[in-house]
Amino acid sequence: MSSAVAILAGHGDFAAGMLSAVRQIIGHDDAFIPMTNTGLSAADMERELAAILDRSGVRLILTDLPAGSATMAAHRLLRSRPELHVMTGVSLPVLLHIATHTDDDPTATAEPAIDRGRQALRHSAGLARGH
Repeated sequence: MSSAVAILAGHGDFAAGMLSAVRQIIGHDDAFIPMTNTGLSAADMERELAAILDRSGVRLILTDLPAGSATMAAHRLLRSRPELHVMTGVSLPVLLHIATHTDDDPTATAEPAIDRGRQALRHSAGLARGH
């Protein structure tokens, strides 16, 4: 079993880039297991996610796009893994919240993490309008 609480999966170097930012800000990224879809078919992606879930014991998959290949693979896994949770469209504020609350149940941490992401989006929108 790993100390990770979530798999971070997405296109290209999405996971590596996001985790680089997490490390720079808080000094570690051990809450996450990165995964890329590069070179993987839909079936490969699903198999790889399943293998990581089995090895790590995590129950939370974080992805980049709502209809991306990682999300679709994770949703297929939900059919046979009712304990699994999938959060899509993750942002740096979401990852930072999860990484700094690793003692909490990761699935319970999901809702406050989503709120962090919403707050960041609202704030950015206000800045863009000159508020």
